Amino acid sequence: MSKQFSALGVSAPILKALSELNIVEPTEIQQKTIPLLLSETHDVVGLAKTGTGKTAAFGLPLLQLIDTELSNVQAVILVPTRELGQQIFRNLEDFGKHIPNISIASTCGGIPIKPQIERLTQPTHIVVATPGRLIDLIQRKAVDLKQTQYLVLDEADEMVSILKESLDEIVTELPKKHRTLLFSATLPGTIKQLIQNYLNKNVVQVSANMETVGNQGIDHEYIVVDPIEKLDVLMHFLNSKDGERGIIFCKTKAAVNKLAKNLAINRFSSGALHGSLSQGIRDRIMEQFREGHINILVATDLAARGIDVKEISYVVNYHLPDTYENYVHRSGRTARAGAKGLSLTVLQEEETIEIPEFEKELGIKFTKFQKPSAISLEENNMLLWAKQIFKTKPNHDVSADLKTKVKTVFHHLTKDELVEKLMANYVLQNKVEVAEKPVKKFKK
Repeated sequence: MSKQFSALGVSAPILKALSELNIVEPTEIQQKTIPLLLSETHDVVGLAKTGTGKTAAFGLPLLQLIDTELSNVQAVILVPTRELGQQIFRNLEDFGKHIPNISIASTCGGIPIKPQIERLTQPTHIVVATPGRLIDLIQRKAVDLKQTQYLVLDEADEMVSILKESLDEIVTELPKKHRTLLFSATLPGTIKQLIQNYLNKNVVQVSANMETVGNQGIDHEYIVVDPIEKLDVLMHFLNSKDGERGIIFCKTKAAVNKLAKNLAINRFSSGALHGSLSQGIRDRIMEQFREGHINILVATDLAARGIDVKEISYVVNYHLPDTYENYVHRSGRTARAGAKGLSLTVLQEEETIEIPEFEKELGIKFTKFQKPSAISLEENNMLLWAKQIFKTKPNHDVSADLKTKVKTVFHHLTKDELVEKLMANYVLQNKVEVAEKPVKKFKK
């Protein structure tokens, strides 16, 4: 029987907020971590797969441990991306809304620093920050960490290289006696070194469901395609998921832009997200996705962190991720909070040798997704073409006289006859296009 939050020692104001958010049942990492943070003084390493509620695991006890009678910064939460920082900031605001006078600030990179400096002149108890921006604020003497009691490193495996360069400078600003709480989905050697260097030797390690890194609610599947049919296969899959929300991950910004353009041409409700976009545009696209105004997000790995959006039913790896950790974070965007989800990886034949390695390293099992037949792909392309016509806005620049003449050509046809002729014309045009394509000759 799982413990309720009240049995874990969570205070009444936070319990009230959780009830309003319909959060009733603590996850395993929350059950193991919350009492530990509330009643002990050790440093803690929390290992849990993506999507299992790590934010609440450290966020709820931190909110409860803050002394709101004081005006100084008492906790710093370091994150790898602004997207994740904003997500954690929103969660903490929701969890702490019934705690009188609690003050939380988000100070992440990618946006102007002056408003953040201004914000920090007010009483602030918890600061959520990216390492680079926090160091900038420290150097400008805009933030005082001399009385900070808690340092949280969230998604630590995703900011190891940043932390190697910046953690010394941040830790120097903290009092000698402080608690460090490190949370991660994976535990590579670089993180073990970080723990050894910066955490107390009496550190307590908490693990939840780490026998498999991947979320149990995710179906991991792969599909093998020829390069020439890759886009058509994706379009077929997306049509089968009409009305559902999903994320498609690409390896590069150029690939994201190209795919997003193709989706727009085919009238899919989608948006692109990558590091070269301005922060304002990224925020707007994320808000549209979060609010359900767009159903598909095409993104680089930047977006694998900080997207905690409910009801993402699928993730597509349009390109195989570079690391096992990236696969964990990508696939972890679906099947959040106990839901089910699909992680589909699109491969070329020569890439299938990677699958056993991913299975072995992550403790998951892939099944093969059945590729649609050539006829099914052709039919899907015709359906996409029909949707393009349906969603095309009328051209009001066409003269009334020409419209009348065109209508006269079709006036004797019924709707069914017109549709039949349009479909026949589509088939004819596409056959002509195929016939006109030059045939590539291969050298012997």
